[in-house]
Amino acid sequence: QVQLVESGGGLVQAGGSLRLSCVASGGTFSNYAMGWFRQAPGKEREFVAAMSWSGSLTRYADSVKGRFSISRDNAKNTVYLQMNSLKFEDTAVYHCAVLRNYYINLHVYWGQGTQVTISS
Repeated sequence: QVQLVESGGGLVQAGGSLRLSCVASGGTFSNYAMGWFRQAPGKEREFVAAMSWSGSLTRYADSVKGRFSISRDNAKNTVYLQMNSLKFEDTAVYHCAVLRNYYINLHVYWGQGTQVTISS
C-alpha cells in the first residue's frame, strides 16, 4: 500500500507560479511511474503530466505544455510539479498518482489532493 501526500497548493494571481510536491511512502518509489492529475468543480478529472520511474521520460497535457514541469527526487520519494504562467483555468484540485505504467493515464494509487486557485 502506497500513501501519497501532496502539498504546495494555494491562491496565486494569474501569471504567477507554484510548486507542488508529493511525498510517497509505503512502497519502492523509484520503481513507479508518477503522474499529476487535476479536477476542477463540475469537470472530469484531467491528466496533467507523467514521468517515468527513472525520470528520463516526461509527457504533458497540451493545455500545460511549456508552462508546467514534472520532476522527481527518488532519494526523497518525492515528485514535483512546477507550474508557471498560471491561468485562471488551471484552478483545480491537483492529485499525484502512481501510474500503472508511464504510457497509460491510469492510477494505481492516488493522493488526497491540494487545492490550486488562480485569481484573474
